[in-house]
Amino acid sequence: MGREILLKAHGVSKSFGAVRVLHDVSFDVHRGEVLGILGPNGAGKTTLFNMISGDLKTSGGEIQLGDTALRGEPPFRRCQMGIGRTYQIPRPYSGMTTFENLLVAAFGGGRSEKQSYAFCAQVLRDCELSDKANVSAGALTLLDRKRLELARALASDPKLLLLDEIAGGLTDDESKALVALVRRIRDRGITIVWIEHVLHALLAVADRLLVLNFGEKIAEGVPAEVIALPEVQRVYMGIEA
Repeated sequence: MGREILLKAHGVSKSFGAVRVLHDVSFDVHRGEVLGILGPNGAGKTTLFNMISGDLKTSGGEIQLGDTALRGEPPFRRCQMGIGRTYQIPRPYSGMTTFENLLVAAFGGGRSEKQSYAFCAQVLRDCELSDKANVSAGALTLLDRKRLELARALASDPKLLLLDEIAGGLTDDESKALVALVRRIRDRGITIVWIEHVLHALLAVADRLLVLNFGEKIAEGVPAEVIALPEVQRVYMGIEA
C-alpha cells in the first residue's frame, strides 16, 4: 500500500478574464514528503499556492486536503485545517517583536495562552531565533526575516507547509543554513511543497519535482530525472537540447 495522500490537486485551472494562468494541473503530495515546484517567472507557481491557501478561488478543478475538498473554505479555515504558508517577500508585523509575531499565529490554533507561549518558545528555538525574541521584526536581517517567515507558518502547527521562494535573495552560506532548517522541519514529519528558483537549495531537500510552464505541467518525478529532461532544461535553464 502506498503512502497516504495529504494534498491532491485535480484539473486545477485559473483564469483572470481572458488570461489563462493555470490549466488542468494535477498532482498528489504524500504525507511526509517534500515536493519541489520549478518553473520560469509567470509559470503560475504562486497562483497555485494562492489557490491551495485560499487567497484565490479556482476557476476549475478541485483541491483536497486529505479527504476534504477545500472549495469555498476561506484562508483562516484552511490554516486551522493544517495548511501553513510563507510568502516570497516576508510579511512580519514590523512594529512587533519576533516573539509577538509568532503569538499572533499561534493564538488561532485553539491553545490556551500558556500553551501558546510554550509552543512559540519551542518554534523560536527550532528556527534559531531565541536570541531575537524581543527584537523588533523590522530590525531583523534578511536571513532572520526568512526564518521568522518560516517560524510564523510553523506557529500555526501545520500538517502541510507551503514555501514560496524562501531562499530568494540569500547568499550561498545563508541558503545552506535555511536548507538545514527546512530539513529539520521535514524530519519532524511536516509535509512540504516548495517553490524555489535557487535550484541547489531545492535539490538538497526535494523528494520529487513538479515543473510548470505557461500554466501547464510539463514534468513530474524524481529530481535527477526531471532536471535531465530536454524540455525542462530548455524552459527552465535556457539550455537547448
